[in-house]
Amino acid sequence: MGLAAFVGVAATGVAVARAERRRRAYTPEEIRARLRERAASAGEEPEGA
Repeated sequence: MGLAAFVGVAATGVAVARAERRRRAYTPEEIRARLRERAASAGEEPEGA
């Protein structure tokens, strides 16, 4: 059980680090543009509703 827990924690750490690197790769302008796109699409009604 101890080794399995260690492997699980290590795998989670790798996934978090990868996501953090991907997130930091965006420039502030790109982040703003993506947030504006999300806000605009959130205000739209879903199709078929």
